[in-house]
Amino acid sequence: MNTMKSLFAASLLALGTTSAMAQATYTDQNGDEYTFNKHFFLDLQGGAQYTLGEAKFGDLLSPNVQLGLGYQFSPVFGMRLQANGWQSKGGWAGFYAQKGETPYNANYKFKYVAPGVDFMFNLSNLFCGWNPNRVLNVTAFAGAGANIAWDNDEVNELAATIKNLNAYNLEYLWDGTKVRPYGRAGIELAFKVSKSVSLMLEGNANVISDKYNSKKAGNPDWYFNALAGLRINLGKSATKKEKPVEPEPAPAPVQKVEEPAPAPAPVVEKKVEEIRRDIFFTINSNKISEKENKKILEVIDFLVKYPEAKVVVTGYADKGTGNDRVNDRIAAKRAAAVVWMLEKRYGIPAERITEESKGARVQPFAENDKNRVSIMIAK
Repeated sequence: MNTMKSLFAASLLALGTTSAMAQATYTDQNGDEYTFNKHFFLDLQGGAQYTLGEAKFGDLLSPNVQLGLGYQFSPVFGMRLQANGWQSKGGWAGFYAQKGETPYNANYKFKYVAPGVDFMFNLSNLFCGWNPNRVLNVTAFAGAGANIAWDNDEVNELAATIKNLNAYNLEYLWDGTKVRPYGRAGIELAFKVSKSVSLMLEGNANVISDKYNSKKAGNPDWYFNALAGLRINLGKSATKKEKPVEPEPAPAPVQKVEEPAPAPAPVVEKKVEEIRRDIFFTINSNKISEKENKKILEVIDFLVKYPEAKVVVTGYADKGTGNDRVNDRIAAKRAAAVVWMLEKRYGIPAERITEESKGARVQPFAENDKNRVSIMIAK
């Protein structure tokens, strides 16, 4: 009854811790965040059992194994279905049935399996906070179940040779298969070796009916298990969220020292060369004399030296003779005569020559006779 009350109280405590820590988080020194995940786990353990009795300590040791399947509801609380079993022992060491008899030494063994449920409380997480990277976790547990025992032949064979069974307290001698309730509590140490695997060390104490070892003692029988093994997490026990990588600060802008632009090269204005030659004619004539032809040749030399240069030829007539109609005609002939010499005799392209005529309306010279002229301007 007391065992059931303890288990009920443990269940209430478990509900509180489960709701409080089901969404536990942890941030490590690198800034990575972990979130707890509910998960199953598997326990595989083996070791030894000591059954409390009157025989020597070494005579009451027997092999023991345990298989468990559990579920971790929160960082603090978990439950485990387990089956523990193999052998239990009983016996005497130097027992006197009656004074004066030879001391009696004997031990016997029997088999059992004890399935049950454990309520588990991770003390490390309860008092120090959840840390998925912690190497050592300490867990306390309490539980109950049914002990199924059989193959009690050895003590029955001993009893057949003993005259007074009551003197040896064999008042609860049993045979066949017996099922008895038991309660237990213990401590386990879990050493983390990877994300999914831990090395387990466990010690548990089990209390059961006084009839378990066939001997009447007036109090419950006890057996103690020391186990080592592995715990394997079935699924991820935590989800890791790595700290976002902060972008590296942009490098400081490089102060570009602008070198002063080189002073522009002085613009050398290309001096436009220009040449003017006045080709004079006699009255009422457009014939070019040898003397005036030399002036034309000077213009030709200029045009050859400066291929981009062009020439404008303007014909005139003097106002002192003739009328406008006659003067316009003679002025145009004088201009045409010079253009013919440029183009036909000396090969200057027509596109480089502009031909004009002013008649006697414009008089470039104050002296009347000098206005019988064609003026050549090349540039």
